[in-house]
Amino acid sequence: MLALSGCNMTLLDPKGQVGIDEKNLIITATLMMLLVVVPVIIMTFVFAWKYRASNTKATYAPDWAHSNKIEVVVWGVPTLIVIALGILIWKSSHDLDPYKPLESDVKPVTIEVVMIDWKWLFIYPDQGIASVNEIKFPANVPVNFKITSDTSMGSFFIPGLGGQIYAMAGMETKLHLISNEEHVYDGMAANLTGEGFSDQKFKAYATTQADFDAWVAAAKKAPHPLDLASFNELAKPTIKNPVEFFATVQPNLFQTIIDKYEGMNKGTMHHESGEAKEMTGMDMNMHSAAGAEE
Repeated sequence: MLALSGCNMTLLDPKGQVGIDEKNLIITATLMMLLVVVPVIIMTFVFAWKYRASNTKATYAPDWAHSNKIEVVVWGVPTLIVIALGILIWKSSHDLDPYKPLESDVKPVTIEVVMIDWKWLFIYPDQGIASVNEIKFPANVPVNFKITSDTSMGSFFIPGLGGQIYAMAGMETKLHLISNEEHVYDGMAANLTGEGFSDQKFKAYATTQADFDAWVAAAKKAPHPLDLASFNELAKPTIKNPVEFFATVQPNLFQTIIDKYEGMNKGTMHHESGEAKEMTGMDMNMHSAAGAEE
């Protein structure tokens, strides 16, 4: 433990309710499995000591082969633990579904996330602004993330708030998080995406509502708008890209970025048929089967 004292145990010290629930699930599942592991380790040493060759007082039974009591314990206890784990994980998997909106009396903040090489673009459709490598949102207010990629498949992850979820070109995944307090979080790409992967990070600030409003107002004073042309320029690969802000955002830019990859053909759009329209921005409604979150 002394050697680990300088480590940042973010996953075991989350500040968001989703992360707290996930931490509790990890701890509970681990403790339940230790109900088998710990006794086995202890008995290994106890048996080795008790039945050592020099212990003449130990029972010597060379013809012993079977015990119903031992069989019941060896098979019964693990079976009960597996059943309990199955029930726990099945229930928590539904409760912690990343696509499930969080219950709250306040209106959530919506943030559209685009992963590009090697930075993160955040679009606030309700506020009409965008930022690069920085987000802010009020504490105790749900945040609805809509996530896609304009490059290779990656992963959007804020360890202090909750689990990661994949970002994929031509698709939209979702993640719902909330911060229980004002805090500064480290965000990152959790999937290897190439040369700039290690620097593909961002800051997430949970603030007061007043600070969030002031941040939005400051972003609206940025000198540049974000449209498709400026996005294409922004999408060029860079490493350690500085924080940027855009005062306005082209309507439906997030969906336009998704549409670029419709039909598996990069840079083309197919809207001729009704079927193609239905496939636009494929919403990962079958995310559980696809394993979108880990």
